[in-house]
Amino acid sequence: MEELVIRDADVVDGSGQSAYRADVVIDGGRIVSIVKEAAAAGCQRPTARRELDAEGLVLSPGFIDMHAHSDLALLRDPDHSAKAAQGVTLEVIGQDGLSYAPVDDRTLGEVRRAIAGWNGPGDDIDFDWRSVGEYLDRLDQGIAVNAAYLIPQGTVRALAVGWEDREATPAELDRMRRLVAEGMEQGAVGMSSGLTYTPGMYAKDAELTELCRVVAGYGGYYCPHHRSYGAGALEAYEEMVELTREAGCPLHLAHATMNFGVNKGRAPELLALLDDALAAGADITLDTYPYTPGCTTLVALLPSWASEGGPEAVLKRLADDDTAERIRHHLEETGSDGCHGVPVEWETIEISGVTDPALAEYVGRTVLQSARLRGEAPWTVARRLLLSDRLAPTILQHVGHEENVRAIMRHRVHTGGSDGILQGAKPHPRAYGTFPHYLGHYVRELGVLSLEECVAHLTARPAARLRLPDRGLVREGYRADLVLFDPATVAAGSTFAEPRTLPTGIPYVLVDGRFVIDDGRRTDTLAGRSVRRTPA
Repeated sequence: MEELVIRDADVVDGSGQSAYRADVVIDGGRIVSIVKEAAAAGCQRPTARRELDAEGLVLSPGFIDMHAHSDLALLRDPDHSAKAAQGVTLEVIGQDGLSYAPVDDRTLGEVRRAIAGWNGPGDDIDFDWRSVGEYLDRLDQGIAVNAAYLIPQGTVRALAVGWEDREATPAELDRMRRLVAEGMEQGAVGMSSGLTYTPGMYAKDAELTELCRVVAGYGGYYCPHHRSYGAGALEAYEEMVELTREAGCPLHLAHATMNFGVNKGRAPELLALLDDALAAGADITLDTYPYTPGCTTLVALLPSWASEGGPEAVLKRLADDDTAERIRHHLEETGSDGCHGVPVEWETIEISGVTDPALAEYVGRTVLQSARLRGEAPWTVARRLLLSDRLAPTILQHVGHEENVRAIMRHRVHTGGSDGILQGAKPHPRAYGTFPHYLGHYVRELGVLSLEECVAHLTARPAARLRLPDRGLVREGYRADLVLFDPATVAAGSTFAEPRTLPTGIPYVLVDGRFVIDDGRRTDTLAGRSVRRTPA
């Protein structure tokens, strides 16, 4: 007898087609049969060791988070309800060009310091890997949800070139090609970049093109956080489209937003650019989160010259009064490349997390608010935080536009990505709420997308980008990564005031046919594993 039958579910299967009523039978981690309209047809109902009545619930494929920052959280927090409770069954990590493989002893320490704001310092993690394959093997020991990995181009550059702002030598470029090839052979699904983060931002287009050619040769895709989401955003998007056209590499645009005042109402221009490229034969997808504020680290705002040489060099520059004044000038007056070419507006920069408890009073306030409370200049506050917390503070950037968010999520190549940073006392609510927020707010309340359209954006479309032949649809023979939710009540519980509140209306989530959320409660199941590249 089979393990599980889900009875009388309203199946939204990920294809974008209309929902239908069915009994779905699961065994051995896969969907073994789908009996449509079983009750109405009067046919014999399938039986199983467990029978789950899904009356009033939608059954859909598990959601795929195309832009996640759970690289250490998956190892640190077996519960991982931040994602499991949302119905996420697969996360794509290794984002924005910086993660923890491939590394050597030197670069591991540098990367840990550079992205402590994203993932914590990692003092509680046994970093017993160095290669991409070894990291994926570590995930295979058991995690809450599945994970796919992008080779981080910035980490690769740190390993082969260092943190200097210069062109790679031919020998260094050859080493980067080998590192990318090895990562792809070991199971990575593509390569990411963080082109407003050091050291990845120091790579010229010719270097990136060469690495993308390697990725394309293995059937992977390129996922850039490109060079500007503010001034010059459209030019930055166009640069990535042309770069990947030259390399013959599929393109997936990370958190494809149009932010800052200069881009208010300009999403149609971005979409026209993408439509033209798609019509010419380009292979392009993108992801977004359904919120207007962004989230990153405070140090990311600094000009690239101030970050050259790695984290310790940054701290030395910040400690020097004359150099710190140069940094302030770039940030506040000319607009640094780290702040997307736009002069920083301190009233939009909210501190969301620190690692030093002595600095907790700054969390939840904008830099400008803290400056006024202390009778100081905003840069004085920001500089103190960077030095005292050793570059670790995370921030919310309140610089987005709702009309842009809605326009982009309607596009036919759109997918969902939380970009969720789980660190800090007051993280962005997207980390805990992205997927139910799509379903509750943008589907049920606003009607921006139909339910069937939205589920396709969150399931089948990302599975196709990842070249996963047996995920992303409710189909016989497919893996039983599934979610059951109530379309009338599903909603994000997380808010900017209470960002770690879990969602409502998602009572059941299955990974590999095993319940990770059962009747609204997290089980002790660790059914997740690495999801490795399907050979081209």
